[in-house]
Amino acid sequence: MRMLAVGNDLKGFTLIELLVVLAIMAVATAGVVFALRDGAATALERDAQRLGALLESARAQSRMSGSPVRWHATETGFLFEGLPGSTLPSAWLSADVRAERTADVVLGPEPIIGPQQIALVSVSDPTRSLVLATDGVHPFTVRADANSVQGAP
Repeated sequence: MRMLAVGNDLKGFTLIELLVVLAIMAVATAGVVFALRDGAATALERDAQRLGALLESARAQSRMSGSPVRWHATETGFLFEGLPGSTLPSAWLSADVRAERTADVVLGPEPIIGPQQIALVSVSDPTRSLVLATDGVHPFTVRADANSVQGAP
């Protein structure tokens, strides 16, 4: 680094050098902040997206086989009943996620199944929740709160 010389005295860094250092520190801090996402929120989101895909897969299998399929939450995860020889998973990806819905979700075999929803909650922070919902025609989608779902029980 270059030092300013006034006479024989050294006065310190230039303004440009200080601004460059501050800019580098700001970029590094921003990178760290964006890299450290909230783990509970990420786990809840990931499990909600995965469960939505599993529900749609079970719904399609129900329609193809012609047999009714029901989904329900268990103590340690969830269960799909009615799919013979099914290889669908039955556990959450994260131990921090649980479903609040106690009633079964009917997934077929009819193409229109009626409005249904499942609330997922973070065990470590019960104020965090997501809702998986369908109007019975469209696929299950992740919603932020239960009040945004119209026609669902």
